[in-house]
Amino acid sequence: MTEAFNLDIEEAAGRLSKVVRETPLELNFSLSRTFEANVYLKREDLQVVHSYKLRGAYNMMSCLDTTLLKKGVVCASAGNHAQGVAYSCNQMGVKGVVFMPKITPKQKIEQTKMFGNGQVEIMLVGDTFDECANAAKIYTTEHNMTFIPPFDHPQIIEGQGTIGLEILKEISEGTIDYLFIPIGGGGLCSGVGAYIKDHSPHTKIIGVEPAGAACMQAACEAGQPVTLPHINKFVDGAAVQRAGDITYPICAKVVDEFCPVQEGAVCTTILQLYNKDAIVVEPAGALSITALNQYAAQIHGKNVVCIVSGSNNDINRMQEIKERSLIFENLKHYFIIRLPQRVNSLKDFVNTVLTEHDDIVRFEYMKKNDRENGPILLGIEVDSAGEYESLIARMKLYGHDFTLLEPNSGVGRFIV
Repeated sequence: MTEAFNLDIEEAAGRLSKVVRETPLELNFSLSRTFEANVYLKREDLQVVHSYKLRGAYNMMSCLDTTLLKKGVVCASAGNHAQGVAYSCNQMGVKGVVFMPKITPKQKIEQTKMFGNGQVEIMLVGDTFDECANAAKIYTTEHNMTFIPPFDHPQIIEGQGTIGLEILKEISEGTIDYLFIPIGGGGLCSGVGAYIKDHSPHTKIIGVEPAGAACMQAACEAGQPVTLPHINKFVDGAAVQRAGDITYPICAKVVDEFCPVQEGAVCTTILQLYNKDAIVVEPAGALSITALNQYAAQIHGKNVVCIVSGSNNDINRMQEIKERSLIFENLKHYFIIRLPQRVNSLKDFVNTVLTEHDDIVRFEYMKKNDRENGPILLGIEVDSAGEYESLIARMKLYGHDFTLLEPNSGVGRFIV
């Protein structure tokens, strides 16, 4: 019993034992060499539904009264939580209604149907998650069913917390120096963090959030949950506008430091894990490992655990992931080039500016009229970050009229 937080994670582990896969805790050799530390990965990407979300969903549903279960359950999710609820419905023979936004990729809809195996009905409602969630809660009330929230409920937190129990089965108490936990709404971090702090209090817990949706850090700074006015939705499994009312006070006590990581850095981690270790992760699943770069000095020679929270990554996103990674690594840039209106001006630009280190990956121009061409949109990929500075220097040296498109600017987001 994690008494300080009134969570019974051991009891939850017993309820989950026949359903949840006890995922491996693996020493990752490439990361250990890179950071000169013992870096272990808790592989929740290998969970039966490819994420940890099953733990909380099944734990809460298994605690419901039989009369409530007969009436059915409802959830709102565009991804992992939906699949965890669907799998739980199938295992328990419970009717479930899963609300998903209309924009949900077909792959996630089909996965949810598969795990539900005829026990769940999918309702596509609204263009945003908030619209979808509001419709789900109205439906829950109208049909006298039970809503299964994605993170802000004690039994959801207990279920996610069983990951901490499993980690300490593999590594004895007192030997983990750093534990990196991804944070969306805080269910995973509050559950695992509470258990670890109770049994291994010296372990330093780092809560990792996407920089564009750091709602838990904002809550801790404000002293209460706050709604972020805008979020970057790229790390969809952790892009939450407001931390939970229940998860916030727990995270505030157990998290030693918050570490927001850039979305582009997350993309680089996804590609590196795939290329070096053949590990496929979703953006939220890469958060904890991405944070290691910011803690390289602190973790040197230490025992480190990173929770890999999921692998439900749509293959159609890989081109965007590569693009974001290249831009973050300073290897890909977009320019508006205004060439003189004369013969061979483009040829002169290519000959004076580009070298064997530069590759044109996008080229577009706008024709203003029959006699005059407009500016050129040019995408250039360089083979090293240092080559970018040389590229800019050559443009200036030869007097070329150019504008760099910043990826986060209004025009940059539209074009890039």
